[in-house]
Amino acid sequence: MANVMDVQTEDNLKYQFYPVSNGSVQFKVRAPNDAHIALTMGPHETDPMYEIFIGGWGNTKSVIRRNRTTPDKVESQTPGILNAGEFRGFWIRWDNGIISAGREGEAIPFVSWVDDQPFPIAFVGVCTGWGATGSWKIEDGQEFNTEDKLEYKFGPTAAGSLEFDFRGPHNCHVCLTSGPAEADPMYEIIIGGWENTQSVIRYCRQKPDKVSVPTPGIMNPNEFKKILIEWRCGRLLVRDRVNGAVIMEWVDPNPFPITHFGVRTGWGARGHWRIKHFNGTSRETLPPTAPPPSQAAMYAYPPGYPSSAPFGGAGGAPVWVDASGGQVPPGAVQGGQDVSGEPLFVIRASHEGAMLPGKLVPSHGCAYIPWGGKEHAKPQYQVLVGGPNNWVPVSGTNIPPGAVPGGESEDGEPLYIGRVRHEGSITTGKVQQSHGVCYISFAGEEIAHPDYEILVA
Repeated sequence: MANVMDVQTEDNLKYQFYPVSNGSVQFKVRAPNDAHIALTMGPHETDPMYEIFIGGWGNTKSVIRRNRTTPDKVESQTPGILNAGEFRGFWIRWDNGIISAGREGEAIPFVSWVDDQPFPIAFVGVCTGWGATGSWKIEDGQEFNTEDKLEYKFGPTAAGSLEFDFRGPHNCHVCLTSGPAEADPMYEIIIGGWENTQSVIRYCRQKPDKVSVPTPGIMNPNEFKKILIEWRCGRLLVRDRVNGAVIMEWVDPNPFPITHFGVRTGWGARGHWRIKHFNGTSRETLPPTAPPPSQAAMYAYPPGYPSSAPFGGAGGAPVWVDASGGQVPPGAVQGGQDVSGEPLFVIRASHEGAMLPGKLVPSHGCAYIPWGGKEHAKPQYQVLVGGPNNWVPVSGTNIPPGAVPGGESEDGEPLYIGRVRHEGSITTGKVQQSHGVCYISFAGEEIAHPDYEILVA
């Protein structure tokens, strides 16, 4: 259901510009060499701007350039990265001055650079040159209408969220399912039902509704309402994207994997939708887990990739590597997996004077740590790289010899890295010996487990 813009670029190095609404763009390009991408503040080629050249210099290397000036900020050898006979998929991301480009299905960029004077990016431009013409498929939002009949239109979800605008008098219906069909198990979110007076969350088309809240006048036939639906570990959250207010919330104690969404209107209502469901890494392109030792060389840092320590290497001394925005450094220690099957990685992050171990969920673009009874999202964090991946079952205050330190509490007590099985997940968190438990963050809460596994060198 994603709207894919088909674009043709000639051999003239003239950018064609398109607006972007978040910190990434995903595309496929078919070209023999020199696929050029520009990131700008406006729909024209003017400073400030970033340029990412993929497959330049006869399809041998890729670079990042700022303001069309040389020398290039960073370059990476990428022989044969483009192909004139087939489409190759890529992503570009920008976050707090970190500009990165990577291949579809890979979490680690092949070229990355940190700008200490970043600017807001609102447009992306594409072009080809130096003897190359190109065909592009650029993923964007989908805009379409629904008729006055209770029949869902389905599309694949991005991991963990659905962002859309809806214009209609009432009865905005969204379902979340495990396939492109109206079949159980499924969640239904009805916004502005009952003549635009009430909104509900329903499970498997059954009553009573799991959640029912009064929302008089929430929808409008003359203007778009901006909505965000998020799901994680069984927790459904419906938000107003303008002010961030929570419209509805419910936690399913037995969640199922969500792979598709459906939209419809009915009961006398027609709807106009704009759906933006690409949100970084999609479910079909989950980032790779930590590579085995034989592949470690393939995952060396690309030039310019931000880090605070060298790659430790599997089985070597562990190090903590600075990262942000869902980045997974090469050699990251995988500590478990989410209920969706997505790998979770061992991290730590500072909070309220403490350094706390937790979990990284790459598709969410952040890490999470437990503290004060709640789960706290951290866009900046440190990832454990290299070293062991040995997990020893323990309980209570029994900290075994060789337990890997993960940080310290606000009172200076050492904290260790633990993990537990919880509601279909294997989730990493912090072990605090004086409390005799492993704390994990899950579905917005800090949860204590007296029986857990601890990471040991």
